[in-house]
Amino acid sequence: MPETRTNDPTLLHRNGDTGDGSAVRDRAELLLGAWWETNARDLPWRFGRATPWGVLVSEVMSQQTQMSRVVPYWTDWMRRWPDAASLAAAPTADVITAWGRLGYPRRALRLQECARVVADDCDDVLPRTYDELTALPGIGDYTASAVMSFAYGERIAVIDTNIRRVLSRAFLGVESRGGAASPAERDLAWRMLPGGTDRVGVGDADCIGGGDADAAARSVVWNQAVMELGATVCTAKTPLCDDCPIAAECAFLATGRPGLGERRTRPRQRFAGTDRQVRGLVLDALRALPAGGILPRERVDALWNDPVQLGRCVASLDEDGLIDIVGDGAVRLPA
Repeated sequence: MPETRTNDPTLLHRNGDTGDGSAVRDRAELLLGAWWETNARDLPWRFGRATPWGVLVSEVMSQQTQMSRVVPYWTDWMRRWPDAASLAAAPTADVITAWGRLGYPRRALRLQECARVVADDCDDVLPRTYDELTALPGIGDYTASAVMSFAYGERIAVIDTNIRRVLSRAFLGVESRGGAASPAERDLAWRMLPGGTDRVGVGDADCIGGGDADAAARSVVWNQAVMELGATVCTAKTPLCDDCPIAAECAFLATGRPGLGERRTRPRQRFAGTDRQVRGLVLDALRALPAGGILPRERVDALWNDPVQLGRCVASLDEDGLIDIVGDGAVRLPA
């Protein structure tokens, strides 16, 4: 196991802490746990009300999408396809249509591909280990870790943008500037995870660490609470520090919130006029047709006033498996 650093100066001698930051972490854990109990949003896949497959679906849908938009789609989706086997057997056109306006519709195809593997190779039971989960189509480090923590109650560091922001601000006193998670950010997530510091490396990621059942349960609450805090209070641009349960422990607030809102990643691309918008227009037109309907070439051409861009977008949708081109430029959703 990698050695855990205990001499990070940003975590020392703050609020009476004289060691590795554990005293600050322990106080934060108590405060966040109490806050979570009374402030957690009542999302339908939380609090043990969803199967592990349902948790995985919620995580895939929530990638780059606000939770408030996800809830109705997830509810309808799970009512229609409650397990991997039912989704695996669904017509692809229905899957794309049901994805609606969640965005990045290739996620829907990858989710169905994942469902087919789970149904055919795993007896319709979602795997429980990190390696097995990340071997599934479309499932990366974050989703696998989230399923292991939120669905299976394992002690594992879950590392997403919100968690990275909260941990960096509260315990290091610096702004998290986006981009891919760095080794230092992963190390911080494991050091702050309740129940010990053990972890086991898996390639560039990490998997389940040591600890007993109580430590695992505490780590699950911690992951959920820190993520929720980042989503609703410790937001990127306008954090609500007056409402934060760990404001008294926050090094970022204590030092005047240096570099608030700074990001290393490129600014968000405008949507109007982009290929994303054009691809969405084509898919929306197809979703509005009756099942099996075909959109004639002239109706396709009328969707956008730039024929070169429209042709590029239609070709990319076909290449991604999101549409079929039939006849003389007519299109339809895949069978």
